[in-house]
Amino acid sequence: MTAEVRYFVIYGVTESGSTFRPSDWAERLAGVLAPYRPPGTLGGYISYSPYAVPSTLNGQRCVVVDGRLRDLEPLAWQFVHDFAHDNQLKTQTDLPEDPLARHAS
Repeated sequence: MTAEVRYFVIYGVTESGSTFRPSDWAERLAGVLAPYRPPGTLGGYISYSPYAVPSTLNGQRCVVVDGRLRDLEPLAWQFVHDFAHDNQLKTQTDLPEDPLARHAS
């Protein structure tokens, strides 16, 4: 596993500024990645992987993807990058800290 965790955020807004549809895209994307979990952990009924979490940051729907997904399943990591690219979505890459930790109350 990678020593330093990095994060990748996919926002629900296109490079041209349009809101991405459908409105539940973040939940759908995170749902596809739900089976990818840390070794030895089990997922509960209707739960997301800790490696792909739908959220809202800076007023935008997003999915925060933990860089450890790349080590666990490189094809899933490539899938999220391809999803963002193919849909021309804004992203933030290689964040050194969990962006959700700043917004937790």
